[in-house]
Amino acid sequence: MRQDKLIAAALMIVAFSAVSGLALITVFIFKSGLPLIIESGARGFFLSLDWDPKNGSFGILSMIVGSLAVTAGAMIIGTVFGLGLAIVLTQFCPREIAAILKPLIELLAGIPSVVYGFIGVVTIAPLIRTHLGGPGLSVLAASIVLGVMVLPTVTSISVDAIKAVPRSYWEGSIALGATEWQSTYMVLLKAARSGIVAAIILGMGRAVGETMAVIMVAGNTLEIPHGPLDAVRTLTSNIALEMGYASGKHRDALFATAVTLFIIIMILNTAALLIAKRGVRGGGR
Repeated sequence: MRQDKLIAAALMIVAFSAVSGLALITVFIFKSGLPLIIESGARGFFLSLDWDPKNGSFGILSMIVGSLAVTAGAMIIGTVFGLGLAIVLTQFCPREIAAILKPLIELLAGIPSVVYGFIGVVTIAPLIRTHLGGPGLSVLAASIVLGVMVLPTVTSISVDAIKAVPRSYWEGSIALGATEWQSTYMVLLKAARSGIVAAIILGMGRAVGETMAVIMVAGNTLEIPHGPLDAVRTLTSNIALEMGYASGKHRDALFATAVTLFIIIMILNTAALLIAKRGVRGGGR
């Protein structure tokens, strides 16, 4: 009994240590970045296109738009292919082949992001430049690379969510005369909706926070993209590219960029969780 209490206390300390570390990081980022946002004003910082640290201009609107554009493109690619793979692996693929394919897809998560970026630079960007036009290093190239990077997360968690649905749901639907696809779409996917949304949220978190691969394939131009073939700079790229020589207000502006990134991730995750909860309630009616 005493041993159980000691183990529980030790685990509680570990849990609170992790939460405390996260809280300290959050406080440090906001303490370092908020003063510059207040000084520049929300309009001057969030809605300005003028990023010129040497002259004291710190507008990040183009980077916000760039981050959202790249993330949206990556999630469209990652969700369509990831969820499609999950459906095939769980419903339409022989069990022996699925047992080989799933670990192979999960191995993609272990490849360093710099490798993905290098592949994007030497293959995807030239293909886009040759066949679609533009500089090649673009929103589209970054979206394709990030879409592949989030594929293992979306696929793996979606497979687990679909497998967690009781088999009786599927058998009952088939017994009522529905086809295999109708049973998959109308029963299994709806029953696994909360798990699938969780997979998309985790994939989105990686897409928003990815830095190295995006730096290599996005083009890093400080302009708002008008199409998928335009070059773009994301918030994470801006921090990584300039942190090596930033000082004074320039350094504070990079922390303010991190604050913005933090807020965007919180908004996206909260919105996705609300959608998931709403979907679960709707499915339960």
